[in-house]
Amino acid sequence: MDVISIGDGMITFNPNTKGPLRFVNQFERKIGGAELNVLIGCARLGLQAGWISRLGKDEFGRHIVNTVRGEGIDISEVKLEEGYPTSINFKEIQESGDGKTFYYRQKSPTEMLLPKQLPEEYIKNAKILHITGVFPAITANNRAVILRALEIAKTNNVKVSLDPNIRFKLWSEKEARSTLLTYLPYVDYLLAGREELELLFETANQNELITALNEYNFEQVVIKDGEAGSYALKNNEWIFQQSHPVKKVVDTVGAGDGFDAGFLFGMLNNWPIERSLNFANAIGAMVVQVNGDNEGLPYFEEVEAFLGLKDVIER
Repeated sequence: MDVISIGDGMITFNPNTKGPLRFVNQFERKIGGAELNVLIGCARLGLQAGWISRLGKDEFGRHIVNTVRGEGIDISEVKLEEGYPTSINFKEIQESGDGKTFYYRQKSPTEMLLPKQLPEEYIKNAKILHITGVFPAITANNRAVILRALEIAKTNNVKVSLDPNIRFKLWSEKEARSTLLTYLPYVDYLLAGREELELLFETANQNELITALNEYNFEQVVIKDGEAGSYALKNNEWIFQQSHPVKKVVDTVGAGDGFDAGFLFGMLNNWPIERSLNFANAIGAMVVQVNGDNEGLPYFEEVEAFLGLKDVIER
């Protein structure tokens, strides 16, 4: 596999109308999950992607498995667990495209994935292990699972990418910081929002932030700043890459996951950092123009067309 990840999968109910959730009467069923979105993005770009997960043995779990299989993602390490409901969430979308998420993830089938059950050979044979702060936030057990996976990856020279993806609806600031800081020594690619970096290192001062980041052996540190663009740390300075203009922001959920997929694609192809950031920015811009967590994740030729690198694809 080029990229594998460990993460939850959910049924996402998208509202058919915008505004406060209490006034929404109809929803459309989709699938989501931070790590899963990244894998879908990778698969559509042409990478070999694999998923380690546990879902409920129910109709929703089967729907997710079938959909993910259809995207070309390896699901040999995904299992359906009896007695556990597949997680769900409901999205609220405002007119601006910004949204909120309401989770129903307990009891989580991921409880059935224990550190000793991790498929070591599967992890050893991957090029990149991508993790986020969502999976360890679901249950305390998941934190140990991720730590064990990181140990396996580090021992076998598998690159590790981390998107903190901090969700305060799932855990506290203190829990998030203490857990994610234990992961950082294993990380090669840190893909974070500006506020997440400031939270982790407890400073908004740029010099102090750079000093803190230099204490680790990151190959790349990236700040994802949405419509404000993105930055990569190089020689103690931030390299800026501007964002791409969009006609209309429809739904911002999943844009960061799309960015991650694009950036990892660039790393796997040994692109210069500027090209990787530009490519990742393009995917983020494409995602926000489509409703849904992963429906807007593009295929490689679509990104090329968006960037003007080839003729626009007929639809």
